[in-house]
Amino acid sequence: MTQPYNYGTCDVCGTLLQEKYIKQNFWLKGDMVIVENVPAGVCPQCGAKVVRAEVGHWLLTLLRNSERIATAPRIAVPLIHLEPIELVPVFQT
Repeated sequence: MTQPYNYGTCDVCGTLLQEKYIKQNFWLKGDMVIVENVPAGVCPQCGAKVVRAEVGHWLLTLLRNSERIATAPRIAVPLIHLEPIELVPVFQT
C-alpha cells in the first residue's frame, strides 16, 4: 500500500490539504473539457485545489490528445445569460 502524497498546507488559509479525486474543467478552443479522477490536494476549509507537477504534465498530455477528446462522451449543461436587470444589491445600507 502506498502512502498518500503530502500536499502540505493551503496557501490561502493554512489548513492541511487532503488528497481527493476531483473533476477539473478546462476550456479548449471555446469548448469545456472535463477530466475526471484527477488526484489533487483539496483544502477542506476554503476549497483551494493543487495538483502535483507530474499530474499537471499528464493533464497537459491528455488535453493535447485531440483524438481522445473528439471521441470522448459528451454531456449537456445549462447555459444561462445573466441580464443586468437581474442584478440586485446583496447588501443595502
